[in-house]
Amino acid sequence: MAALEIIDYQSSYQPDFERLNIEWLEKYFRVEPIDRRVLGDPDRHVLAGGGQILFARKDSDIVGTVALKHTGDGNYELTKMAVTEAAQGFGVGKALLDAAIARFRELDGSSMYLESHSSLTVAVGLYERAGFVHEPRPEPSPYERADVYMVFRG
Repeated sequence: MAALEIIDYQSSYQPDFERLNIEWLEKYFRVEPIDRRVLGDPDRHVLAGGGQILFARKDSDIVGTVALKHTGDGNYELTKMAVTEAAQGFGVGKALLDAAIARFRELDGSSMYLESHSSLTVAVGLYERAGFVHEPRPEPSPYERADVYMVFRG
């Protein structure tokens, strides 16, 4: 079995970015208008502002993704993290999160936040183990589903 690779976004991967995120959103919640905008045009909504998108590739299959959306002044949102169901439980999410944190540090980021939902206990635990801490939300969330706000300053 081939090793897992973490690779950078290419425009040919946009359908994978959308597919992976819609898969989990439809399973647990619903796809919101903000999701449709970002997933449909990540070049505009993530990359144009200085953000990054990473993918996990196993063999020739894209099995996971995560985005770092630059929100200004060295601050980033960790967003659109998704691992296809067949690849869950094999460390893909941790590999993506580790790569996102490494990229955040390469970019000299000052803080990174994420929004999630308390029912996603595996994901929230992964974020906690990586050094994200729960904090009060500084402003209303653009996501109806979000009831967790966490920050990483490492």
